[in-house]
Amino acid sequence: MSQTTSQTESTFLKAKLDLSIPTIERMLPSFELGDFALLHGTSAVSYLASLLCVKAQLPNQFGGLASKAIFVDGGNTFRLYQISKMAQSQGLVPVQVLKQISVARAFTAYQMISLMTDKLSEQLQRKDAKLAIISDIAGLFLDEDIADEEAQIIYEYSVRSLHSIAKQEQVILVATCLPHGYTKRAVALQASTYANADVVASIRNSEHHRYFTLEKHPKYALGSVEFPSAHPTLPEFCGGLD
Repeated sequence: MSQTTSQTESTFLKAKLDLSIPTIERMLPSFELGDFALLHGTSAVSYLASLLCVKAQLPNQFGGLASKAIFVDGGNTFRLYQISKMAQSQGLVPVQVLKQISVARAFTAYQMISLMTDKLSEQLQRKDAKLAIISDIAGLFLDEDIADEEAQIIYEYSVRSLHSIAKQEQVILVATCLPHGYTKRAVALQASTYANADVVASIRNSEHHRYFTLEKHPKYALGSVEFPSAHPTLPEFCGGLD
């Protein structure tokens, strides 16, 4: 192996996906290849997931992965306009950014399982993508037509598979859990995701403030940081990302 090749591979292995959000980066500066992360709390986590799809396309020297992204949409959360605005905030061409994001939508829990466990590894390799977003990962498993025990078993299998895929493929997998109420099943499914994730963070609102909390991480100190307002508009959320 040549010295140049060795240096290139070393640089690639050290690639990280920076958040570059002044308030959040105090707690969580970046995601690393091999991470399986969970973002939960308010619907603002969908903004953050969309942002990661954009930032992943930036060069390594600017905190990106120089990579395409895969968006597994379990809750109809993919927003073209939102992605376009975020691309502009990063100095990128929106149309080109959207072309580099492969979207796969699921409408049943069984379609979601197939996308996560049967097809994800293949798509990551085929697209040469280093980031995959699993949006609203638990939502479809709350279907009352699926028995509680079956939902728990198939969901547990899915999140274990995601943890393995992140490590085996050396990619970043980020799952979002959106608010669906505090039913017994919803709590149990989120607990399964929490247990299998390497990184867990939440965004929550109080009456006048919004908080980002790092709840689980193998290296960084855990804790919370405050955002200026409880109900950010998209421009406000992107404002600190330039």
